[in-house]
Amino acid sequence: MKFVILIHSNPQPWGHPTGDYVAENQALPKEQREQMNAEFDALLTQLQANGELLGGEALADPATSRLYRWQSGKPIATDGPYAESKEQFAGFFMIDVATRERAEEVAAAFSGPGETIELRPAMWPGGNDQ
Repeated sequence: MKFVILIHSNPQPWGHPTGDYVAENQALPKEQREQMNAEFDALLTQLQANGELLGGEALADPATSRLYRWQSGKPIATDGPYAESKEQFAGFFMIDVATRERAEEVAAAFSGPGETIELRPAMWPGGNDQ
């Protein structure tokens, strides 16, 4: 079963890994932040070793994005970001796991102070969730 783990974070200031740039994470003791980073690195290593991590990408500052909407029979480009919100889409990981429970376990491990993690099943045209 394929799932996308979407990472939403505050764009002020923008940077990766996103946790290093949010006030909630910065307020933690240095030792706790280092422990959390080590646990996250270990999780990524484990997911890659057992074939569950298919890939992922960090996204650039939402202020650099362009939006395209269909209007009067043609696409109209405007500056982003997509929505006015405190949080913006910061990056994603694609995983392939045996069960939804495993996907939920992995997504929970991705969560951190000041960030929102969204778990969404992948879906193929005309088919069921994958």
